[in-house]
Amino acid sequence: MGFGLGLGFHQKIIFAFLVVFLGSSKSTLPIGITSRRSNYYKSIKIVDPSGHGNFRTIQEAIDSVPPYSQGPWNCIYIKPGIYREQIKIPYNKPFIYLKGAGKKKTFVVWDAHDSISTSATFTSDAQYTFAKSITFVNSYNNPAGDGKKRPMKAAVAALINGDKSAFDRCGFLGLQDTLWDANGRHYFTRCTIQGAVDFIFGAGQSIYQDCTISVTGRALNGGIGFITAQARSGQWESNGFVFKECRIVGNGQTYLGRPWRDYARVLFYNTTMSRVVVPQGWDSWLLFGRENRLTFAEYGCHGEGANTTRRVPWLKTLSKRTLTHLTNISFIDDPGWMSMLPLKPLHCRLN
Repeated sequence: MGFGLGLGFHQKIIFAFLVVFLGSSKSTLPIGITSRRSNYYKSIKIVDPSGHGNFRTIQEAIDSVPPYSQGPWNCIYIKPGIYREQIKIPYNKPFIYLKGAGKKKTFVVWDAHDSISTSATFTSDAQYTFAKSITFVNSYNNPAGDGKKRPMKAAVAALINGDKSAFDRCGFLGLQDTLWDANGRHYFTRCTIQGAVDFIFGAGQSIYQDCTISVTGRALNGGIGFITAQARSGQWESNGFVFKECRIVGNGQTYLGRPWRDYARVLFYNTTMSRVVVPQGWDSWLLFGRENRLTFAEYGCHGEGANTTRRVPWLKTLSKRTLTHLTNISFIDDPGWMSMLPLKPLHCRLN
């Protein structure tokens, strides 16, 4: 159920945590909605928990979208507030655009845990999903949650399972298994992903560009965390994670990644790494002795954590051709689906 004004005690605690973590901000509620290019949109709906929009909850707005759309986009504008609900875009509802008021203003919060298949605060199974200016939170074992200490368990903030999907200026906050980048071609830009253990994981074919990777390693009480757990299963599979011009910040200590499947592939390119990254950089986990299968690579990175002189000896050296292939937008954009995204200019907006 969505809520905004008139928060209960527990909701006020969550809201206080979010404001402290991301910074407080004031917003003026917009009056009307316009579309600079109306042909981009089949519909524009407003979610407002106070009842002044078309729907009170995000899921109600998603449910109202007709299935099997061929485009244009169905824009769902989500007003500022904390929406305590578990939301899902089913596979038969492509071309949904979730537009928040800002990742410091619009939050979707849930606290399911244990199963990565059922715990996600936000799940998207549809292709052509686009979200902008929203923060998705799994508050179960988030260290800055409601102050209660809980055992470490999988608690997913977002499960992205649909092809041809993009996220701009979104937040994904959790501790363990925060962002399940499961399958398909995905683009994350100007996003913040927070966690401590395997908090970006899956078999997505994804570029993360100009994103902030926020490590909360102190929650592990001296243990070392892992940013990625990539799941490429075969050497001919096209998937992999590419972090391009990103920033790794936070506290505690972390590896850049470990393999979830035998041919895991992760590249950090021109990324700033703080001292939270341990000198060895990577861990082979269950693939000890078979590290030659892995493609873990770093190019052009800088910062205290980017020194590769003490990295694992099996850190991969990529050919110029492979490096160009992985860092070019065509790695995810073939055959040009991203041209359909309403990234620039922002067409769905409130004045």
